[in-house]
Amino acid sequence: MARTQGSHSDITGPRIRKAALGLFARHGYAAVSMRQIAGEVGVQAGALYNYTPDKQSLLFHLMHEHMQDLLAAYDALDQPGDASEALLQFVGFHIRFHLQRPDEVFIAYMELRNLTPENFAEIEALRRRYEDALEAILRAGQAAGMFDIADTKIATLAVIAMLNGVMTWYRAGGRLSLDEVEQVYWDMVRRSVSA
Repeated sequence: MARTQGSHSDITGPRIRKAALGLFARHGYAAVSMRQIAGEVGVQAGALYNYTPDKQSLLFHLMHEHMQDLLAAYDALDQPGDASEALLQFVGFHIRFHLQRPDEVFIAYMELRNLTPENFAEIEALRRRYEDALEAILRAGQAAGMFDIADTKIATLAVIAMLNGVMTWYRAGGRLSLDEVEQVYWDMVRRSVSA
């Protein structure tokens, strides 16, 4: 998309995405207008269209970027050969990665319903890649006799849902440290799949 003469797309574009992220997380995608996003950035509403075709594109970009960052960070980890160690690593990674990005996580899960079918399919494919990584760990543990799981797909979704719950209540400086919370969740996940 062309930008206006003298504009700073490397500054304004990220500011628009940051404003949209915060507004979508606080008020919900449907309740936020392009005019509100422009007001948050301090530009005219029409100027937004130099950086994004529409609000749907902004939502999709935010979700896509989050999923790409998640997959890249997970893929960069040294994967343990042992399924139990790999599961421990997944638990810690998921909790810590997501706690650093509460707005992105909220939008990634709560605003899926507002994506167009084409955009939903693309985000869902990225989510499936992440879920598949966990399911591969569970299958490896099952094959090695370490895990006893009736259905690895359901177990995958249940583990991710459990780990996502941390984002709704954990606060730094609370009763438990992040290390202690991670240990509690690891114990629950381990017990839920152990043979």
